[in-house]
Amino acid sequence: MSSFNIKNDLTWRDFLIRSALIVATTAVIVWLMPRNTQSSFKIERGKPWVYNDLSAPFDFPIYKSEEAVKAERDSLMKSYEPYYIYNEEIVGKQVRQFYKDYNKGIPGLPDDYLSIVANRLRDLYTQGIMNSSEFTILRQDTAKSIRVINGKDVTSVSITKLNSVVSAYEQIFQDETLSKHKDVLQKCNLNDYIAPNLIYDRARSEASLNELHNSIPLASGIVQRGQKIIDRGDIVDKNTYNILMSYKKETDRRDENKQGISLIILGQVLYVLIMISCFTIYISLFRKDYFENPRSILMLYSLILIFVVLASLMVSHNVLHVYIVPFAMVPIFIRVFMDSRTAFMAHAVLTMICASILQHPLEFISVEMIAGLVAIFSLRELSSRSQLFWTAVLVTIATGLTNLALEWIRNEDLARLNLSEYNYICINGILLFCSYPLLYLIEKAFGFISNITLIELSDMNKTLLRKMSEVAPGTFQHSIQVGNLAAEIANKIGAKSQLVRTGALYHDIGKMMNPIYFTENQSGVNPHEKLGAIDSAQTIISHVTEGVKLADKYNLPSVIRDFISTHHGLGKAKYFYVKYVNEHPNDEVDDLLFTYPGPNPFTKEQAILMMADTVEAASRSLPDYTEQTIRDLVNKLIDTQVAEGYFKECPITFRDIAYAKTVLIEKLKTIYHTRVNYPELKK
Repeated sequence: MSSFNIKNDLTWRDFLIRSALIVATTAVIVWLMPRNTQSSFKIERGKPWVYNDLSAPFDFPIYKSEEAVKAERDSLMKSYEPYYIYNEEIVGKQVRQFYKDYNKGIPGLPDDYLSIVANRLRDLYTQGIMNSSEFTILRQDTAKSIRVINGKDVTSVSITKLNSVVSAYEQIFQDETLSKHKDVLQKCNLNDYIAPNLIYDRARSEASLNELHNSIPLASGIVQRGQKIIDRGDIVDKNTYNILMSYKKETDRRDENKQGISLIILGQVLYVLIMISCFTIYISLFRKDYFENPRSILMLYSLILIFVVLASLMVSHNVLHVYIVPFAMVPIFIRVFMDSRTAFMAHAVLTMICASILQHPLEFISVEMIAGLVAIFSLRELSSRSQLFWTAVLVTIATGLTNLALEWIRNEDLARLNLSEYNYICINGILLFCSYPLLYLIEKAFGFISNITLIELSDMNKTLLRKMSEVAPGTFQHSIQVGNLAAEIANKIGAKSQLVRTGALYHDIGKMMNPIYFTENQSGVNPHEKLGAIDSAQTIISHVTEGVKLADKYNLPSVIRDFISTHHGLGKAKYFYVKYVNEHPNDEVDDLLFTYPGPNPFTKEQAILMMADTVEAASRSLPDYTEQTIRDLVNKLIDTQVAEGYFKECPITFRDIAYAKTVLIEKLKTIYHTRVNYPELKK
C-alpha cells in the first residue's frame, strides 16, 4: 500500500549483486567438491555389500591379488640367473704377482712347488671366484645358477661349481700334493693372491629381472561392460573382493590418466550453477524482502555452503557415512527464523547438490527430503524448547523408516538388511539435539530472534518486566492489553504474533523513569498541571528515548528496541501540541518540540503495535462503550494514521488494515461489554 512496493524488474545493481552471489557460492562449492566418486565405496571381505547393485561401466581386467603375484614372482626367481663378467686380467695379474714375490722359490719347499701353486691358482680362477657376501647369498639355494659372460660367450654355471674368496683359499689345501705342506704354505699368505674374478653385471641382471617380472600376467581374466559384479546385500567373497578391487584399481588408474578432468569440473560448475541460480530466482520472486536484509541472505547461503562442504569432505576422505551429517538442521534453522517455503527450497537445493557427489544419490535424496519435510512440519509453530527435542526424535524415526522402506523394496530377505546405516541415522538424530544451542549462536551471528527467545523475554519474572509492574503498574497492564490485541491482529493477517506480543510488553518501558506523568499510573494527582505544554510534551516524548536506553542497558534484541522507537513513529504529542497552539494562536510553533524521534514503523508487526497501542490507550477515554462508539473510535484513529503516512515505509496492505480494524472493534466490544445488574434479595 506504500512506498515499500518493489519493482518487478531488477535494477542493474541488484542483478549484478545477485549474479556475484551465485558465482561466488558456486565457486566455493565446486572448489571443495570431490572430482571422483566412482571408487568412494568401502570394500570389506566377508561383509555384505551395502551399496547399490553394481555393474561394470567399462571393460576391465581382473587383477591378481598382491599375494598371488608375489607367489608367482617367488616361483620365477628360482629360475632367475644373475649375470657376472669373467675378468681375465685379474687371473694374469694375481699369478704374475705370485711369481714375482717368490721368484727365488718357496722357502722350505722344492723349486717345482712354485709352478704347482701357480697352476692351482689358475685352476681356481678358471672355475670362478666370487665376492664372499654375494656367494653366501646365492649359496643358500644350491640349485641356483649364474650366467658367466666371457667375451662373447655366455654360459650358465651352477653355484656349486664356484668359489668365494674364502672357499678358494681352502680349496688350495685340498690338493693332494699341497696338503702335505700345509704348514709351510700357510706362512706364504696365499690369500693375498686370491681376488674375485666374477664381477656382478648390474645392468644386464636388472634388465633380465625386469623382463622376468614383466612376463608375469597381472590379470587372470576380464569383466565385460554391463556384466553384473555384485548385488546389494550380497556377501563379498574372495572372488568378488578381487573383482571389486580390480574395478577400483582400474577406475583410479583411468582417473589418473584421464585428460578430461576439466570436463568433470565443467559439469560440476554447470550443475551447481543451475541449483544456486534456481534458489536465488526463488528468493527474488517470492521472498524479495530477504535481499533487503544482508544477514538473511548471508545465513541462507552460509548454511548451504557449510553442509555441502561437510558432505564433500566426508566423501573425499571416505570417513564414516554421509547420513551422519544432520542436514535437517538447515530447514530447522530457516523455518525458525524465516518461513517454511524457503526452508524447504534451501533443503531441496542442498540435498540435490550433495546427491551429485554420492555413490547412491536416489536413496540419499529420498531419505533427506523426508527428514527435511518432517522437520518443517514439526516446527509449524515453535513455542517451547521441547519442540526441538521432538523434532529431532521425529526426524530420526522418519529417516529410519524411509531407509527401511527403500531396503525392503530392494531386498526380499530381511537377513540381508544393512543395520550399520541405522547406527549413522541414530548418531544423526543425536546431533540434531544440538539445534537448540546452535540457535543461540545463529541469533547472535546473524541478528535474528527465535520464538523461544521471545517467549523467554515474555516471562513476567524478567527483571525489567517485574520492575515495570511494580513501578508503573498501569503501564504494565496497558502493555499486556496491547500485546493481546496486537497478537490477535497478527494471527489474523499472517504476521508474527509472538514477536509483536513481546514487543508490546517492552514498548513503554521508558515510562518507568517518570511513571507519574502518564495517565494510567496517576491516582488523582496530575503533575502536568504545574508544567507548560512544551515541558509536558518533552516529558511524554522522553519515554521513547529512555526506553531505548533501558533496552540497551538490559541487552534487549534489536528487533525489540525497534518496537520501542517506532510505536509512536514521527507522530506528535497531540494533546499538548493542540493545547500550546490554542494558548499561543499568534506564535509560530516549532513542531519538533512536540514530535517523537521515530522512525515510523518499517515492519508489519511494528505497524500492528502502533494501531493497537493507539486504540487501546484512546479507548479508556470513551464516555460510553457501545458498538458504535468503539467502531467510530477505531476507524477514526487508524484512518488518521494512514492519512498522516505512518505506514508508508512498511509492507502492510489496506486489506491488512481492514482486518486489524475488525479485530480491534470485536476485542474492545468484548473487553468493555456491559454487564447485567444483579437483583438484590428482598428481605
